[in-house]
Amino acid sequence: MPNVHLTEQMRTYVDGQIRSGAYANVSEVVRAGVRMLMERDGARQFYALKANLEQAMREAEAGDFEPFDPQLYEPDAGAG
Repeated sequence: MPNVHLTEQMRTYVDGQIRSGAYANVSEVVRAGVRMLMERDGARQFYALKANLEQAMREAEAGDFEPFDPQLYEPDAGAG
């Protein structure tokens, strides 16, 4: 893994986090930041999915849909 370059402002912030006892070292601060980015990206994906589902619901409620035919997706669905 490559070294991480921090600006002076970032170094000052990280040092403050370590001095306060919130984190033990720079690696912990960086890992916390990466976790936050991962959570944010997950939330972004969730809200995009939610918006898509809401749009689909509006379209369905307005009658803009095709009846579902399970045999198009699973040809053996009706066989028994």
